[in-house]
Amino acid sequence: MKKANFKIDIKANKEKVWNILWNDETYTKWTAPFCEGSYAQTDWNEGSKVLFLSPSGEGMYSTIFKKIPNDFMSFKHLGMVKEGKEIPIDDATKKWSGAMENYSLKEKDGLTELIVDMDIAEDHEKYFQDSFPKALEKVKALAEETKN
Repeated sequence: MKKANFKIDIKANKEKVWNILWNDETYTKWTAPFCEGSYAQTDWNEGSKVLFLSPSGEGMYSTIFKKIPNDFMSFKHLGMVKEGKEIPIDDATKKWSGAMENYSLKEKDGLTELIVDMDIAEDHEKYFQDSFPKALEKVKALAEETKN
């Protein structure tokens, strides 16, 4: 497992960036670079399960490990979902089960720095290095296109 870090500065307050990240409608927009039509099934509360899914019901299940509203969200990824069902952990899943994905928001003078730190399985590194910057640009565009 490797560590990856992605950052972007956004001209919006951190409450607005937070809402863009975890509102069901905007979540589907900014995550499109990973998989068009992807969505999450969760109540977004600390300790809750999250299903990160493609339109065909494929994806992974995780838990919300830590949540500090408008500041920090941490996911612990656990296993795969196939055809809408959680799959028991197998040898392939064991390689990345327990991987963390953390979102931090730091605001100064009306500018919010969004920082994503995550564990990446080496065979997915190129995919995330390509996709994550595009996704963060979408978060930025969504947060900056409307005024609050």
